[in-house]
Amino acid sequence: MIRSELDVLLDKVRDEALRADLKTQIDRLKERRSYGLVFERHIPERVRLPLRQIRVGSRVASRDGDDNPTWEVVAIDDGKATLATVRDAVGAYVKRGEHGDLDRAPIDSLVVISEFGEPVLPGLRHLGSVERGGDKPYHVVIKGENHHALEALRFTHAGKVDCIYIDPPYNSGARDWKYNNDYVDQNDAYRHSKWLAFMERRLKLAKDLLNPDDSVLIVTIDEREYLRLGMLLEELFRGARITMVTSSINSAGATRKGTFPRASEYIYFVQHGESRPVPLDLGSDWNPVKTANKLDIYWSRLIRSGADSARADSVNQFYPVFIRPTNDGPVFDSIGDRYFGSVRDGIEVPADSVAVWPIRDDGTEGRWRVSAAVLRELLTDGHARLGSWRGAKTTVYYLKQGERQKVSSGLFQVTGRRQDGSLVTDSTGYRTRFVPTDIWRITSHDAGNSGSRLTDRFIPGRMFPFPKSLYAVEDTIRFFVKYKPNAVVLDFFAGSGTTTHAVMRLNRQDGGRRQSIMVTNNEVSVEEAAELRKRGFRPGDAEWEALGIFEHITRPRVEAAVTGKTPDGEPIKGDYKFTDEFPMAEGFEENVEFLELNYLQADDVDLGLAFDDLAALLWLRAGAKGRIVRSTDDAGKPLPYGWTDQYGVIFDTDQWRAFVSKRPDSAQTAFIATYSPAVFASIAAELPAGMDVVRLYDSYLSRFMPERAAG
Repeated sequence: MIRSELDVLLDKVRDEALRADLKTQIDRLKERRSYGLVFERHIPERVRLPLRQIRVGSRVASRDGDDNPTWEVVAIDDGKATLATVRDAVGAYVKRGEHGDLDRAPIDSLVVISEFGEPVLPGLRHLGSVERGGDKPYHVVIKGENHHALEALRFTHAGKVDCIYIDPPYNSGARDWKYNNDYVDQNDAYRHSKWLAFMERRLKLAKDLLNPDDSVLIVTIDEREYLRLGMLLEELFRGARITMVTSSINSAGATRKGTFPRASEYIYFVQHGESRPVPLDLGSDWNPVKTANKLDIYWSRLIRSGADSARADSVNQFYPVFIRPTNDGPVFDSIGDRYFGSVRDGIEVPADSVAVWPIRDDGTEGRWRVSAAVLRELLTDGHARLGSWRGAKTTVYYLKQGERQKVSSGLFQVTGRRQDGSLVTDSTGYRTRFVPTDIWRITSHDAGNSGSRLTDRFIPGRMFPFPKSLYAVEDTIRFFVKYKPNAVVLDFFAGSGTTTHAVMRLNRQDGGRRQSIMVTNNEVSVEEAAELRKRGFRPGDAEWEALGIFEHITRPRVEAAVTGKTPDGEPIKGDYKFTDEFPMAEGFEENVEFLELNYLQADDVDLGLAFDDLAALLWLRAGAKGRIVRSTDDAGKPLPYGWTDQYGVIFDTDQWRAFVSKRPDSAQTAFIATYSPAVFASIAAELPAGMDVVRLYDSYLSRFMPERAAG
């Protein structure tokens, strides 16, 4: 292998840790393309863990300040820690010196920190709940650092999220966000690359959560970062369909010195798989122009187009459809099996029929959108249709899930079937629905009337800067989850909690059981932090935490929306507008669980001593419905196992027969606490095929600390 000059120079660096750091950065530089987005990824961010016990070996920082070094605890005695500097105040690596370079500090003046990229073992602690929704799944609001929360959600929701909606910090030059626990402002020469590094780490994790077959990522932004964000999205989500919409949020415009007033923001839509915005009845505010949809059910072409449309992209979706002509038009004869051969004309074709293959316009082999088995079901239900007779080039159509939902819900009445067996529907009374253009000027999306002033009704007197219009978030999400009544919607920049509020509105409109998951930290504002420090309070103190965004804004706003009462117990005044008008004091028939992200010790997990901290995480993986399984009863007595209607956990594997026999038919997830692969396999074999069966604590450790699980 030919080595570069950099490789040779690296060999001369004697300090192994420094050499490893340098090699990592050089490798990243080598991976970058000649063209595209180039930015500094900076020293990894660090997060404070005030609930983590300080031990020998812990990485710590000063509890009182933001801009300070990172130390490693080398000894603890008499309530003080002996500290060796690991990184200086700006994050640069520092070689550990001799004993004379060590510092001493009181334990209560320090806080454990974790740098991103270091393994963490996340758990979730119950903080409270609101329950008005019966057996509906719970909306979940997580208090914690969103990067680590996203890592936790990869254990519970990998590939399961239908929609992610985020409103990240706009990097406006004001002190609106932190990097390495220090606010980034307009004087920071690296603010753009820090912002990109900050976003890249989170978007990479978010990508793992999206359903690759049909999902959307929605990101709002303003002109300061929209160009960089667009390029970052192009790099991270290659193959996705990316569209940017311009949305008016302030018709009067916000004054800006020396330039034009700002009246709009931008919304990126990153669509995966079959994701499409569905036509909606959007009211008189929206101008349909030429985008009005046909006033009837919409039949889509069965052959896949665009990205991933070649035969090789899904060999299971390459098969013949046999059709034959009649006096009234073509009809289906049968659906062939998936075909792996190379000579298509070598297959046996039914008498008087021709084989229609998924051949693209350029003559190359493509693939159908669904498998042969699914197409047979669609054919039986009348959800497949043929175009005019063109022999082997006859077009095959089908109804997508959203259109099938319109039929099954009665939105379109079935009046008969055509000669090919496809449904005939009556569109009488169907209101015009359309997909708007990429410029939105909507009264209900005004961030003043439908954002800050509306939020003040729910949490009077509690100020939150620039909340989104409730109706803007509702409309934006609805394009993609209208016909997904069980959709999972994630927001990991929760802010004032508008996303959960919007999802609850959507559920009320059609009886849906959509679930939102929101994540927010508990930062206080710059002004509040300064005042609290003057009064002698520090992060982690009850007085400090009470004014954080989660405790002071997000949680009370969501509680107020559900209950219809302000934090003071007063009925909320006024009515909701647009789409669904009703008194705000009615609240919603929804359930909400409030959780706090905490950090576990590997030894505690390994020994099975951390189940109570994992219980909510397992409940979340099983769908966040019903009660949470605990390891003890109300009297504190250990339980051998526990079941809910959704999932079960077995602690004493000797009780496996009772565990298996007590499983409710509705339960589709089981967690087995055992270190024996053989015991796990034997119990899993007794459970129904298709269940999500997880081995505790091996599966958890392998996700977050693979080297520990492997050992």
